[in-house]
Amino acid sequence: MHELTELIRKDMIPALGVTEPGAIAFSAAKARTLVQGDLLHLDVAMNSGMFKNAFTCGIPNSSEVGNVFAAALGYAAGNPELGLQSLSEVTEEDNALAKKLVEEGKVSVSLSAVTSRIFIRARLETTEGNAEVTIRDRHTNITKMTVNGKTVFESGGETARQEEDEKEVHVIHRYSLKEILDYVNTVPAEEIEFVKDAYRVNLELFETGLASSRTAFAPKLLAMNGGRVISDHELRSAQLLCNGAIEARVIGLDRPAMSITGSGAHGIIATMPLYAVYKIRGLSEEQLYRATMLSYLVCTYIKEYSGRLSAFCGCGIAAGTGMASAVCWMKDGGLAEIGYVINNMASSITGMICDGGNQGCTMKGIAACAAAFESAELALSGVHVDSIHGINGFTPEDTMRNMGLIASPGMTMTEKTIVEIQASKLPA
Repeated sequence: MHELTELIRKDMIPALGVTEPGAIAFSAAKARTLVQGDLLHLDVAMNSGMFKNAFTCGIPNSSEVGNVFAAALGYAAGNPELGLQSLSEVTEEDNALAKKLVEEGKVSVSLSAVTSRIFIRARLETTEGNAEVTIRDRHTNITKMTVNGKTVFESGGETARQEEDEKEVHVIHRYSLKEILDYVNTVPAEEIEFVKDAYRVNLELFETGLASSRTAFAPKLLAMNGGRVISDHELRSAQLLCNGAIEARVIGLDRPAMSITGSGAHGIIATMPLYAVYKIRGLSEEQLYRATMLSYLVCTYIKEYSGRLSAFCGCGIAAGTGMASAVCWMKDGGLAEIGYVINNMASSITGMICDGGNQGCTMKGIAACAAAFESAELALSGVHVDSIHGINGFTPEDTMRNMGLIASPGMTMTEKTIVEIQASKLPA
């Protein structure tokens, strides 16, 4: 199996709700398994991206939102064996218990640092002892666990590993766009058939959103597309499929999204607009799967420079650029045209902020789809922003790197400002 196939196969993970509340709940649920007794206090410290993304987003199987309630519900009813779907078995009684814990002041969250690197530390104190679970770099990547001050698990020299990670070149960055495209065009079709699971999962999420009385954007987007899920209008159909699923996800409906680069919204934007093109143009499933791999790989290329959680909207920018590249490929664009697409995307929506997983993600997704389809259409006509301008590089690889650098370290102060604005809205 090709290492790019393996990279994506391992990265595609179903995530229930927004991944950040899922990760917070997972950390609390795991800490609960380490110590007995009645809860005295639970605090979940997290980096700014985690804090921001979970701030007001919906929580699966609950009418509540936000990181404090995610932590409380994770403690009350989370199943850590289910990873990012740890809240899939929650009941109304569990919600009532979590609400009681919050009202009693037994659950809190805190900001550890302003950084794009994922960090969560759940500290739990009960009548019988205490426990701590630390997560770094990926949403469910536990690096350390302690019980009553004793380390019961550690993933081998945490500090040394982090320093080494900073120096290590990610596998995706060892490839040029040409090499990625060569892989997409030649990889055996059966090797990438697993991506069909992304469409099964994301389409089920979309259908759930369309049928729900809680969604507002999905019904209007459907009406704007002539009352049809798939019309003859590629952009309208893409915006409906993509953002109907995103809305369902951010309000916490009980269906997972297939995440990529640690984000359900990234996974949705990277795939659902492609489904519209595939259906309308009558393309083969193989063409859809090859396009999806291109979308995923370009998204990953940018995200591994920007950091998993940052102040820019990776969903629109990284996943949107991946999707735009794939749309271009589905319309017979080659290496030159896909390079033009990347320049057009870099010169347009780079800098769109991420202010957490919330309803605003739907509007950002609508904008990303429009930018992607227009960037592709222009590129296919040879129209593009020249490499000499703005943050564009002299190669597609440099352009994607520069897009990532705008987020991290470029938007670190933006991240700080966003978190401060959110914190100002908390009850005194």
